[in-house]
Amino acid sequence: MKNILLIGGSYGIGLEIAKILEKENNVFVASRTSENIANLKITHLPFDAKTDILDVSKLPEVIDGLAYCPGSINLRPFKGLKIETFEDDLQINFINLVKVIQTVLPQLIASQQSSIVLFSSVAVAMGMPFHTSVAASKGAVEGFAKALAAEYAPKIRVNVIAPSLTNTPLADKFLNNETKQQKAAERHPLKRFGQPEDIAQMTSFLMDEKSSWITGQVFHVDGGMSSLLVNG
Repeated sequence: MKNILLIGGSYGIGLEIAKILEKENNVFVASRTSENIANLKITHLPFDAKTDILDVSKLPEVIDGLAYCPGSINLRPFKGLKIETFEDDLQINFINLVKVIQTVLPQLIASQQSSIVLFSSVAVAMGMPFHTSVAASKGAVEGFAKALAAEYAPKIRVNVIAPSLTNTPLADKFLNNETKQQKAAERHPLKRFGQPEDIAQMTSFLMDEKSSWITGQVFHVDGGMSSLLVNG
């Protein structure tokens, strides 16, 4: 069985990843809360990516897979954004991610071939109004992932999933009524917005040996938004 570490795997996309992977893997979830994962066959480590240093003594010597799930969505006009917002988004989406990977790098290298899965946004590939802060921080993730994949191939595979709007607690204010949900669905060629399971299934594939010849890629799991025109 593989040892998989999920950072922030107690709700939303992270929780769905944990549900899938715990069936055939040893899953460790490092997050602030554990109530949503109490019934799963996982090991929980109290951890706040904003303030804590991950305690590697509680982790196995070999880590075969790592997914970093914390993120932010700050959608506001550029003229109203303070520099602190850019700094906060960069911190949670990118800087804290780097800290985690540096902390567990020896365990990742100890695997025969480990897999890192990171998360970006459809807004990096598309020019979208009010996305300057999140697009900047997620763009950093994509550039970092490709460079890291090149540096550590073939020992560590690094890939990125770039979703469109997905039905998670983080996106609740954009999907909290039927009108918003209908408008969000219509913006996508596949006529629906994302569900956590959509992203979790792709994450599971990238952790699996079936994807062992894939690295340095950005996968747009976005209902076709980034590459197709909406009919009408």
